[in-house]
Amino acid sequence: MSDPITLDGASLTPEAVARVARENVSVVVSDEAREAVRAARERVDDVVDAGDAVYGVNTGFGQLVNERIPREDIEQLQTNLIRSHAAGAGRELIREEVRAMMLTRINALVKGFSGIREVVLDHLVTMLNEGVHPVVKSRGSLGASGDLAPLAHMALVLLGEGEAHVDGERLSGGEALARVDLEPLTLASKEGLALINGTQLTVGLGALLVVDAESLLRAADTAGALTTEVTMGTTASCDPALSAVRPHPGQAAAARNVKRLTAESEIVESHRNCDRVQDAYSIRCLPQVHGAVREAVGHLRETVEIELNSATDNPLIFPGEQVDSRASGTESAAVLSGGNFHGEVLALRVDYVANALTELAAISERRTDRMVNPNIQEDYLPPFLTEHSGLRSGLMIAQYTAASLLNECRSFGRASADNTPVSGNQEDHVSMSAQAAHNARKTLENARMVVAVELLCGAQAAEFIDGDLDHGVGTAAAYDVIREVVSPLTDDRELHIDMAAVDDLLRAGVLDDALAAALSEQLE
Repeated sequence: MSDPITLDGASLTPEAVARVARENVSVVVSDEAREAVRAARERVDDVVDAGDAVYGVNTGFGQLVNERIPREDIEQLQTNLIRSHAAGAGRELIREEVRAMMLTRINALVKGFSGIREVVLDHLVTMLNEGVHPVVKSRGSLGASGDLAPLAHMALVLLGEGEAHVDGERLSGGEALARVDLEPLTLASKEGLALINGTQLTVGLGALLVVDAESLLRAADTAGALTTEVTMGTTASCDPALSAVRPHPGQAAAARNVKRLTAESEIVESHRNCDRVQDAYSIRCLPQVHGAVREAVGHLRETVEIELNSATDNPLIFPGEQVDSRASGTESAAVLSGGNFHGEVLALRVDYVANALTELAAISERRTDRMVNPNIQEDYLPPFLTEHSGLRSGLMIAQYTAASLLNECRSFGRASADNTPVSGNQEDHVSMSAQAAHNARKTLENARMVVAVELLCGAQAAEFIDGDLDHGVGTAAAYDVIREVVSPLTDDRELHIDMAAVDDLLRAGVLDDALAAALSEQLE
């Protein structure tokens, strides 16, 4: 068992999100964070006792902000909020998506500006650690005010309502809580809003996207390096001198990766003095294109790392002395209504990464075509990488599928460019960050399969290279790990099985691990 991850509202990383979401690593809340939660709750109670109108504490929501709620109805207000906002649609979030959302909501709450009671925090932590996974509809969020509908589906289970998966069973919320010895909660003032007003679906998906995109980039560099070898391309285009005079860090990293992967390659050395002047762009410009994608993902990482450790609900509760006198509240508790729930900062960069991953798929598909296309492939490669072509179709249709997936990536559009006002036009600009994240996840999955097809074709093309010539240190490791799950194509067969097997190598990190072992460290 791995050591639990400590949540303090300040140090959560995308890698930690992936471990909790996918590997069931447990979490604990730091003592300092617990103290911050208790202090924030005291401030909320102080505001309630003062009796002044404060949004989210004793008023309605959205366009109903001017509706004052009597003190005796404040608890019912919070319950009604959760029930009414659980209005999602579409497919249900998968397990890792739910866990990522729960984890990131907990981490936002422990910053100590939301005003929940410690018992609410403890219920969420127990649910996460004991595997109580609320049934959450994936659609419904506009990315402002945060991811309301998905988070409301999550919060229903705290009330003993909704549904949750526990140990493979789908149970009512009350039954799910009972399985882990928890009682349903009655929410106090501010708590309903604190649970659902935030960007945690988007940032949870964004954190997983960052981790997976970085892994995909390493796989794409590997696929490109293998293609370079088997098409008798040159690695001169990855010379450090080129990156030195155009010093984009992503370009330099991709070039270094190709050089490391092809180190000691007898195949590359075998044609050093050939008469080819230069390679096609899809090979020659690999560092520039992969590098640009790498920098896009890096930009998203920067944003996600900040957002993971941010307070994103509204209003936020501060010590009175921290803000100016225009804030509502009391002398000791200042309540600020703002827009920290607005997901624009995530939406724009997630869409940026989706566009970048589409380009990664585009250049990979073009390299695949250079291996299988009889009009442009090398003379020693048979059409579609199969002997007796005509009788056999070989890997022809694998490239079709790559082209189809690429077309789908291009068809998604950019969710962040859209805006639909809601709540009686009180919420008149929204980010669509969650939809951007859903689109980016599908784009990544498509791009990963496109790269898997390139690797599959690269391994098959290697079968037609002089057997006395060795691959590079890294490309040999890639070839070997592919051949552990896919045998050389000697006759036509169902290619989807081979394609899925290579895709699984990428998704599960098996290729990453094999390369790290061969190269003594992970690629950049």
